[in-house]
Amino acid sequence: MTSLKSVGVIGAGILGLAVARELTSRFPGVAVTVFEKEGHVAAHQSGHNSGVVHAGVYYPPGSLKASLCRRGAAMTREFCQEHGVRLRELGKLIVAVSEPELPGLAEIERRSTLNRVPGIRRLTRPQIAEVEPGIHGVAALHSPHTAAVDYVAMCEELARAVKSAGGEVLLNTQITNVREIPSAVRVSSAAADWDFDYLIVCAGLSSDHFAASLGRSGDLRIIPFRGEYYELRPEARDRVRGMVYPVPDPRYPFLGVHLTRHVDDTVHVGPNAVLALALEGYQWKNVSLHDLAQIARWPGSWQLARKHWRSGVKEISGSLSKRRYLTNVRAYLPDLQLPDLVRSKSGVRAQAVRRDGGLEDDFVLQADGRVLLVRNAPSPAATASLAIAEYVVSTMGV
Repeated sequence: MTSLKSVGVIGAGILGLAVARELTSRFPGVAVTVFEKEGHVAAHQSGHNSGVVHAGVYYPPGSLKASLCRRGAAMTREFCQEHGVRLRELGKLIVAVSEPELPGLAEIERRSTLNRVPGIRRLTRPQIAEVEPGIHGVAALHSPHTAAVDYVAMCEELARAVKSAGGEVLLNTQITNVREIPSAVRVSSAAADWDFDYLIVCAGLSSDHFAASLGRSGDLRIIPFRGEYYELRPEARDRVRGMVYPVPDPRYPFLGVHLTRHVDDTVHVGPNAVLALALEGYQWKNVSLHDLAQIARWPGSWQLARKHWRSGVKEISGSLSKRRYLTNVRAYLPDLQLPDLVRSKSGVRAQAVRRDGGLEDDFVLQADGRVLLVRNAPSPAATASLAIAEYVVSTMGV
């Protein structure tokens, strides 16, 4: 592939837009086109997450997550400063609420050290009170450089950068089929076809559809997990200064219900993690029999349910009962009361599940011929998006 003239990108979330911007920067003169089925950018995961710029404390040393999160966080700060996107360095506490959680906290501290997370330090009970007076715990890790950011505004600025460099962002354009032809990759909607020298698919919840179109489904499938948020009523927001996270369960790639102050000083609580009943199942009432059938056909879905049904029942009970949800938060913010929680947004996470029921934790990219598929891009993909874009474009082999 020596004469690259055109590249298509499916998906105008933060990753697709970051990839498109990187392409316009690295290959000036190459026609870059981004396709988005919704009427605006950041319509799904990028606009429904916790809004955190992670510092890299959790991720296994040597993983793509660890390396790309650190670089991506620095690049995000630089981009936001350059483009006037709101970003606030509020800091984060990871709190062990009891002695049995101390080994988990120690493992996070070990990873943070190996990942060279700046400023990380261990706190005793009295030191916790100095950082977050309302939080109770036996020990904690403090990551002072964890930040909050407006990811939707960042996506809008990325889209503007793509268009100002001569690229296109085609909204309300749903791609129904992708196939390789002898000299190009053909991308089809209900109304038109486009041919590209190369295609990058950053389709999140819809990534399985495009992998199947190309005959590359492999041993991963996307299972949608809904994350439901509350927020603190205005009178209760002063109970949290920055961000407060529990020690995560090492069996899952989810971080657990946490408290996050945002750039606008609202404080969100969550998310939990319940199986969504549709790929875009933002509420219990959103049910797709087609999507459920696809989930049921995948052997990994049943293996996952068999291994973790108890946790699944607990998550569902927290989803259906505000009081049970509150119990999760009161483990480290005991003074919080039921009226302090106000129902807020929901998001759906595209989680890749292996055939054996294992949850794929790292970023997964599949490059073959003229197509690169992003098969798994969980948190911290938003934080790492600009660094992932560098990595993706460098693997194109052009």
